[in-house]
Amino acid sequence: MKLTRYILPLFAVTISISCKKYLDVNTNPNSPTTAPINGLLIRTTQQAALNVYRVGNITSYYVQYLASPNPDGPTDTYDKIDASSTWTSLYDNLTDIYDLEKMASDAGATQYQGVAKILKAMDLHMLHNLWGSVPYSEAFSGESPTPQYDDAKTIFQTCLNLLDEGITLLGQSGSKITIPTSSPSPDLIHKGVTAAWVRTAHALKARLLNQLSKTQQYNPTNIFTELAAAYTLPTQDAYITTFAVRNPWAQAAVNNAAQSLDAWLSQHYVNQMRDTPTFVNFDPRLPLIATRTRFPAYPYLGTRNGKGRVGTGTTKDESYLPSGDSGYYSKTASPLNIITYEEIKFIEAEVAFRTNDQSRAYAAYLEGIRANMNKVGVTAAARDAYINHASVSVGASNLTLQRIFNEKYKALFLTPVTWDDARRFDYQYPLFQLPLNVKTTTFVRRLVYPSIELSRNGANVPAVTDVTQKLWWDQ
Repeated sequence: MKLTRYILPLFAVTISISCKKYLDVNTNPNSPTTAPINGLLIRTTQQAALNVYRVGNITSYYVQYLASPNPDGPTDTYDKIDASSTWTSLYDNLTDIYDLEKMASDAGATQYQGVAKILKAMDLHMLHNLWGSVPYSEAFSGESPTPQYDDAKTIFQTCLNLLDEGITLLGQSGSKITIPTSSPSPDLIHKGVTAAWVRTAHALKARLLNQLSKTQQYNPTNIFTELAAAYTLPTQDAYITTFAVRNPWAQAAVNNAAQSLDAWLSQHYVNQMRDTPTFVNFDPRLPLIATRTRFPAYPYLGTRNGKGRVGTGTTKDESYLPSGDSGYYSKTASPLNIITYEEIKFIEAEVAFRTNDQSRAYAAYLEGIRANMNKVGVTAAARDAYINHASVSVGASNLTLQRIFNEKYKALFLTPVTWDDARRFDYQYPLFQLPLNVKTTTFVRRLVYPSIELSRNGANVPAVTDVTQKLWWDQ
């Protein structure tokens, strides 16, 4: 399960690290620790964020942010896809994080250890959300080439434990090596700021605990505790802006502009933003996210999932992510978000609603919308016109879970957590419908295990052939 990797050019330095057990550089007592540990930190912080993109590039079709320009696309239509590359990317980074944590432990670098724990929880949680049971406890020591699978509930609890352990380690003093905070910091997410990592760990815990909304373990009090220790300002998000060339969503837009069709917006998403068919409250974020069509009466049009493109792909019949510097999510250096302040506000809105605190829920719901519009670049006048419209400012007593989920869906564009939400909420987004040419009779709930794992660890892979099979937290 230890996977071969990695050379990463950053800051005009090429960092090459061996894949041998526990990094053989440690066997040389005269070799400094700081350079290799910082090289690992650069790679693992960047790859943790890029893995959010990789997972989002699958789940964005399932929640119909994106649609295939080709008819009967496998992700569009809930066909069984082989996500071997995503599986490999997640395990590659987990392997590097394992090495980072071991090196930090040996060096007494508790700050690095704490960050490694949090990074590990991020990637492991995405594996859990896609597949459920996955190899973990036997996966990284190198002792077993065919590791056993850990139970999905155990994996989930492990993620919570890792976050707690990370918080504890970051709270300790006397780390023998500290993460540089001066530019360029090897920590591409929080630039070595311990308090920022602690806030992110609490934010991630709030996300995980809220994921249990269908289970008996759901505990609003615990979620509120985590929210109180998480983000309190929009400037505290976890994200990266350092890429080898450009933000991967920008690359998708560039690919599309070069006729390698990609990054096409779904009809469902565009319609939610346009508020069709009545155009009651046009969402001012849409022009900052999507290209315009050639039709004056319908400047924004999406592609129906499963149907494929209407036009040729060159005549602006549909909307895509824009290339260049005109789209918030697809600019060259756009932030690639891991978890954000607005997500925290929407979690607060949901939990407060479930505990019948309508006033708190309503305030958090409006703040989540406002914060995201400010971030995307909506003018104050357009933002306030949208929020103050009767379709949004419904009053605390008229707030519903569907409104909270749908506004969160809009604000967390392209992020994987909205597929977790869709499953928790049984896809009850307004006007959400099955794709055309769908291969199932109901909505997709999980991935089947990838071919790369079946070929090398097939004896241990759970027998899963049904993508509509619900994971344990989605019952």
